[in-house]
Amino acid sequence: MLLLWEILSGLVALGVAGFAASARVVKQYERGVVFRFGRLLPAARGPGLTGLIPGVDRMRKVNMQIVTLPVPAQDGITRDNVTVRVDAVVYFNVVDPARAVVAVQDHVFAVSQVAQTSLRSIIGKSELDDLLSNRERLNQGLEMMIDSPALGWGVHIDRVEIKDVALPESMKRSMSRQAEAERERRARVISADGELQASHKLAEAAGVMADTPAALQLRLLETVVEVAAEKNSTLVLPFPVELLRFLENSPTAKDVVTGLNPVGDGNEEGRD
Repeated sequence: MLLLWEILSGLVALGVAGFAASARVVKQYERGVVFRFGRLLPAARGPGLTGLIPGVDRMRKVNMQIVTLPVPAQDGITRDNVTVRVDAVVYFNVVDPARAVVAVQDHVFAVSQVAQTSLRSIIGKSELDDLLSNRERLNQGLEMMIDSPALGWGVHIDRVEIKDVALPESMKRSMSRQAEAERERRARVISADGELQASHKLAEAAGVMADTPAALQLRLLETVVEVAAEKNSTLVLPFPVELLRFLENSPTAKDVVTGLNPVGDGNEEGRD
């Protein structure tokens, strides 16, 4: 009886040890790629508890989450011969765990290297203005360049973003002067437009006052009132132009002016 109990205990212990050696836990965001005698099994193990044959099967877990991979800053020369330093970030995830394990030794390192070379290539094909203002198109082109080889590794490129574009100090100063000149040009254009509109309004006002002389007199009186309200000690009143026109057109005034000359001549003759 004692011998039978020892045999049963040994079998139980052997079973527990075998279960512990063969049981594996795969997390929700992982997939298990199983090799049996070095050959890949077609079906990947899903999340949960899974069993392996001890000494026969070997499982490698693959993370299926989106990986955020920063791309180191790359120096390059744009198509318009400007030296820049650009860095980016790549978002990708594994869609085929078997390919990610079999087709490439380290899929994260492979994606990093392709991203760096693609970033240098996109810098050389682009102009500075595109890098500064048209990043969406460059991001799409960079994503296609990285995604093409990554598909063979079972990796999907979710998106690529250019983070920063570092310019030389001389280029920054040149762009600052250019921006300042552009702002000054816009200010001058706005000022000239304002003067042009004001001149049109003044021309319209002058036409209205020419048709109605009373309006000109009212404007003159308003100006006199405004000047007098400032407590000035001296007030200069303009001589009315209408009075001069009246003197020119009045025949009585003309006789008075012409009659002054004979009187003057007679006085001179009497003195002689």
